Amino acid sequence: MKTQEPLTPAAKADDDPLFLPDFCAIRMVFVVVIVAELAAFVLALAPLNLPLTERLNNLGTISFFVQWCALAASALLCLSRRWLRGHSTALVSLFSFCIILGVITMVSEGAWYFFHRPFFAADNSWHTSFLLRNLLIGIIISGPLLRYFYIQHQWRLKIRTESQARLQALQSRIRPHFLFNSMNTIASLTRTQPGKAEMATENLADLFRASLIDSRQYQTLEEEFELCRRYLEIETLRLGDRLQINWQLADLPLQALVPPLLLQPLLENAIYHGIEPLTEGGCINISGQLSNQHLQIVIDNPVPLTRNGNKSRGNQIALENIRERLHTLYGARAGLETEQNEQRYRTRLFFPYIKNQNEHPHH
Repeated sequence: MKTQEPLTPAAKADDDPLFLPDFCAIRMVFVVVIVAELAAFVLALAPLNLPLTERLNNLGTISFFVQWCALAASALLCLSRRWLRGHSTALVSLFSFCIILGVITMVSEGAWYFFHRPFFAADNSWHTSFLLRNLLIGIIISGPLLRYFYIQHQWRLKIRTESQARLQALQSRIRPHFLFNSMNTIASLTRTQPGKAEMATENLADLFRASLIDSRQYQTLEEEFELCRRYLEIETLRLGDRLQINWQLADLPLQALVPPLLLQPLLENAIYHGIEPLTEGGCINISGQLSNQHLQIVIDNPVPLTRNGNKSRGNQIALENIRERLHTLYGARAGLETEQNEQRYRTRLFFPYIKNQNEHPHH
């Protein structure tokens, strides 16, 4: 089975080794403009020796100056981003610091030459004071800001590492359960039906390969359903006509990206807790749809009137496992819900639709 790395922008941002944010992004440009305008407000209102009306009148000029500095520095950091990725944090910090101060110097000189020089041409001390004041303000603002970007990046790396470790632990709990059950099925067929045992062994190899997928990787929904079909083929060898499957997948985008081993444990529960205890067996309904950029998959299976307590407990462990995986990956945007009556047990999964970059337009 082919697997693919997550293609979400958030995942790409987390994998970026550079601690500086992407100043090329529209959202970041908007943040820069807002922060620069707030700084302009502070600089305009700070001088207490001036009347309030005069300070407000200076706001436009100060805003123009600060926005030029902020946007020019952001543009240069954006253009330098590709080169900065291959260097140490200390060098990136020093380079960024120099870029910001260099821009402030150039904008200050331009402002002096075009606006202040005609009035203060003979006063070089005012020129020096104007430049040094702007550079000092730039140092006070940019120093803590670069430090904030670095701490935020380290925090994101820590969260990502902890999440990956958690996902790997949760996924590892799933592996032994279905693998051992499948091996028992193959062992029971080896003497009586060697041909079917060989086919089941091939399917088990695919299942085992899928179980080794790294927790950071996604696979397409089509690949997840293929994994489920191979597992169901193994169970059909054991249960025969007692196991019936009704697929209703026409409304699902099969190239959507999903976490591996998301559905197979639910099908295993449906068989173990629903089909297997029933003498006559039953039909498992698997349906899904795409709505408001969210995928919804429902697994519906029959259940016996009396349930064994141990089996019910095992069912809850598997459900909680998948629920935790969804929460770790998607937060409140995903979840798992169950509903049961006297004859049927229904499990509903919902999670965001992540498009595959290799998806064809007709999907």
